[in-house]
Amino acid sequence: MTTFKDPKPTLASAGPKLSIAEILEIVVGKDLPVRFTAYDGSSLGSPDARFHLHLRSPRGTTYLVTAPGDLGLARAYISGDLEIFGSHPGNPYEVLRVLGEHLHFSRPSARELAQITRSLGWDVLKPVAPPPQESLPRWRRIAEGLRHSKTRDAESIHHHYDVSNAFYEKVLGPSMTYTCAAYESEDQSLEDAQDNKYRLVFEKLNLKEGDRLLDIGCGWGGMVRYAARRGVKTIGVTLSAEQAEWAQKAIVDEGLSGVAEVRHSDYRDITETGFDAVSSIGLTEHIGVHNYPSYFEFIKSKLRDGGILLNHCITRPDNKHHARAGGFIDRYVFPDGELTGSGRIITEIQDVGLEVRHEENLRESYALTLAGWCRNLEVNWDDCVAEVGEGTAKVWGLYMAGSQLGFERNTVQLHQVLAVKLDDRGRADLPLRPWWRA
Repeated sequence: MTTFKDPKPTLASAGPKLSIAEILEIVVGKDLPVRFTAYDGSSLGSPDARFHLHLRSPRGTTYLVTAPGDLGLARAYISGDLEIFGSHPGNPYEVLRVLGEHLHFSRPSARELAQITRSLGWDVLKPVAPPPQESLPRWRRIAEGLRHSKTRDAESIHHHYDVSNAFYEKVLGPSMTYTCAAYESEDQSLEDAQDNKYRLVFEKLNLKEGDRLLDIGCGWGGMVRYAARRGVKTIGVTLSAEQAEWAQKAIVDEGLSGVAEVRHSDYRDITETGFDAVSSIGLTEHIGVHNYPSYFEFIKSKLRDGGILLNHCITRPDNKHHARAGGFIDRYVFPDGELTGSGRIITEIQDVGLEVRHEENLRESYALTLAGWCRNLEVNWDDCVAEVGEGTAKVWGLYMAGSQLGFERNTVQLHQVLAVKLDDRGRADLPLRPWWRA
């Protein structure tokens, strides 16, 4: 008996040409939570929707179809080829929340894919250059330097942090602190919460006047100056030249030069030892998971017996996920950044011989911190655009609002791990119970 199979769809037999909105409907369905319009005159979604997305050009379509997921959307948005109405670019939290909760993608069938390809045309399917704010792809970065070598780490930090100190002053506020604050209540101000974070770190490290602190990845020197004001001799180190310059000026302006110093240097070049404490606030994300053993061994070598480490970093909610960041974060925000679970952090600290004494999650505080930064960017939008350009400012609004959602939904967390270097007899001379105010 002879049987016949349906022929595979070809570009010539794939059905009528589709509009951009019809293609979108195939991918996301009819119940779009926002209004969508495109340059070809097509539309989808209620005209009364709170948010309106407008695709302005074929280049935007190229970005969307050649880099699917968050990277393609980011390219179209940052380039200006995808406009969002009803949401401020400095704080697109609400539109991202709505899209995240109500937008569901489905995989088109083979016939639908053929029809979509025919409708778009080959010219639209050819990749084009990404926006200038995008860093090199991983394969190019690998070709230009070993992952987490000193040179490559310096370039990654430069990409993210050497944007503009004036820009960061507008976004971060007077504290110039680009790490998670510690909120005591949801209505506490960002500045008070950042000061509370430094207080918490200082007390956990059991520091007192005359002690010596090493702050690795010190940013603009917030922790350095907090400790120095209390008589602690502090060295901070950062790979960002602009951060170091700003921090050193702030130290001089506050009259703290006798007890505080910020160096533009790789942490691996610190030669001093015998510190009473080491703080690592927001650096572990940058060093690479496979480098954790050497990193924590380095910290151990810098501590005296009884010295304390506080490691403060973003983590995954479990220890199973791949460490690498997603496309948008890797190409626009933290090149080479890696995240893992707090269990991996604790394990690596323990495996170099440090004793973990305490751990806590500040996940909700980071969501509030990011909300505060987004408000600052929105309020100071014109000044920020004048300083760094609209594309870069849009990157920051998208990144911070998306990260706020991530912390709220527990796709990322923020953990502080406290550990001590014991002496040869297993002693550390610490109080029996936690000695700090939560």
